[in-house]
Amino acid sequence: MSYKRIILEMGTGNDLYGEDYTKAAIRAVQDALHHSSLTLFRSLGIDRESMNITVTVGVQKPEQVDKEAVAKQVPFGTVNVKVEVGGLNVVDPEQDTVTVIAAAAIAARLDLPDGRFTLPA
Repeated sequence: MSYKRIILEMGTGNDLYGEDYTKAAIRAVQDALHHSSLTLFRSLGIDRESMNITVTVGVQKPEQVDKEAVAKQVPFGTVNVKVEVGGLNVVDPEQDTVTVIAAAAIAARLDLPDGRFTLPA
């Protein structure tokens, strides 16, 4: 058996006024999750908790993201959160504010036996 990526979803999120990198990251993860409908688990009788999930978030200040808060947004599986430099800060010098924009990618992997769940040639 080997882990195979079965899902990759992307999303974006922002915090317009609070300059909160965690809030922007959470919104990006929620956006990505709302693009998914994981019916294959029910259809194929696979336990959703068996997923190994990597959430990668890009923001300008990765050290300001609460990884545990981000991980709690994913309802199934074992979740690992990585935060990297990315996203975008939009500065408004007139108002002395920064709008924080985060990008997120959610990759789900399953440990699938070789030869199972393949299409015939």
